[in-house]
Amino acid sequence: MADIKLFGIKGQVEELQSTQVTLEKELQQLLEDNMYTFFGVTFLKSEYRIANGRMDSIGIDENNCPVIFEYKRSVNENVINQGLFYLDWLLDHKADFKLLVMDVLGIEKAEAIDWSMPCVICVANDFTKFDEHAVNQMQRNIKLVKYKKFGDALISLEYLNAPQVQPIVLDEPTAKPIKKSNWKDKDFKQSFSEAGEKNQNLFYSVRNYILSLGDDVSENQLKLYVAFKKVRNIVCVEVYQSYVLLHLRLNPDSVDLQQGFTEDVRNKGHWGTGDLRIYLKSLEDFEKAKSLLDRAYNEN
Repeated sequence: MADIKLFGIKGQVEELQSTQVTLEKELQQLLEDNMYTFFGVTFLKSEYRIANGRMDSIGIDENNCPVIFEYKRSVNENVINQGLFYLDWLLDHKADFKLLVMDVLGIEKAEAIDWSMPCVICVANDFTKFDEHAVNQMQRNIKLVKYKKFGDALISLEYLNAPQVQPIVLDEPTAKPIKKSNWKDKDFKQSFSEAGEKNQNLFYSVRNYILSLGDDVSENQLKLYVAFKKVRNIVCVEVYQSYVLLHLRLNPDSVDLQQGFTEDVRNKGHWGTGDLRIYLKSLEDFEKAKSLLDRAYNEN
């Protein structure tokens, strides 16, 4: 794997030598104290004990999905298998996680938990090429993050993979719609099914474009929307009969808003994340939106 080299350029240029953390707990404490800044995840508990082990750290992300952190402390430790075991345990004990969220963040957050895309983040000073290959073959939401510490003031976090998990959307735009129900009860799959061929194909065009922006973009198909993310969400997408709705992580003040096309939703409740809303009703709208999608990718 390619290595990151960091140079100081103030005065004489010199290479900064990377080191491992002195104590394994030092890294864990740093990441737990700054989990939202580093990963977009709200920290819940350290050393979360279960019957057959102990998760290093556990949190909940901006999409309300559970996130398990495992730190690789030695060359021979297999944190990937360990993380998979904890992930399967969590899926079998959803009530335990809900109680934890309720205790830390309250009942409203606990009721909003989304089990569509739980995640395991494995953090280590290094991984082998076999680790990355194994994770890519699993089709599970497991992320490998390589850290390097430079002196006392700098740390780098490098994402080695962008998991592509099996989509839940219908493969054929003309697939038979699911029986209709009250709109409040509809999940993304049902809304997509009822949207019609035009907007289904429009969604696929948007999806393919966003994924083509870089290898570091992953698709998270959640209960109510699809989130495309790097470290955090950059675009959230919903599909309806009248339009495809995008929420971008962009400051609306930096955009020339156009009525019926773009909207500032900083003070409006909505699913997903992002302060800039875009309404797509045609391929022409999609072409207009591409420059904003590019910005959402490059600025986050």
